[in-house]
Amino acid sequence: MRSRPIGFLLSALAGAALAFGGTTAASANPSATSAPGSASAGDVGTADACYTWSGTLQEGSSGEAVRQLQIRVAGYPGTGNQIAIDGAFGPATKAAVSRFQAAYGLAADGIAGPATFNKIYQLQDDDCTPVNFTYAELNRCNSDWSGGKVSAATARANALVTMWKLQAMRHAMGDRPMTVNGGFRSVSCNSAVGGAANSRHMYGHAADLGAGSQGFCALAQAARNHGFTEILGPGYPGHNDHTHVAGGSGRFWSAPSCGI
Repeated sequence: MRSRPIGFLLSALAGAALAFGGTTAASANPSATSAPGSASAGDVGTADACYTWSGTLQEGSSGEAVRQLQIRVAGYPGTGNQIAIDGAFGPATKAAVSRFQAAYGLAADGIAGPATFNKIYQLQDDDCTPVNFTYAELNRCNSDWSGGKVSAATARANALVTMWKLQAMRHAMGDRPMTVNGGFRSVSCNSAVGGAANSRHMYGHAADLGAGSQGFCALAQAARNHGFTEILGPGYPGHNDHTHVAGGSGRFWSAPSCGI
């Protein structure tokens, strides 16, 4: 596990840029405008070098702060579901926040406030990735995320969501290390390994997992609960030596040897 200090001063973070998309961190100014019914920024006890939330987010909130929260709780949508990363705090986001809170022993009220944000700060590194996964693990194809079916920025952003889903899955499986064999592929990388013509790897949505200490079937079974709409594993052609998980539209699960 990688570690980093999280007790940065708020003033040192004003205007800090996110590691993707060029979005800046939330205002560290306690007088900044908050959503109706939200708490003041002073209620958040810890600042963060990746993204700092101010106030409280709850059902009915909207904007970039909600979108950033949705990325972090994307792995808690409920079995067979995924939440939209759209900046609108609706019932599905509330339920995901509640599951995240319950998973870490917090009051599971579905309202994101200081305790929830501070837990997220503990779980992420300065580049916004969760502490147990890296961009390098999710891209063994090239260094700039180019050449896929979407822009490099979109592929990288999709991979970030994938990592947060994996972090949720890892935690649910006892926080044992997970082996990521690869993720994003350009069209040429995908062709070189014989990937499917419509592979979600080319969108940054997918990851291929090694057995690790969990085993392929346990990984495939757990993935159903953490926002993965595509799960391929033992018994599916070409997937007896890894478990493939991916997000994106539609749903296709097939790991016959694992009862899926």
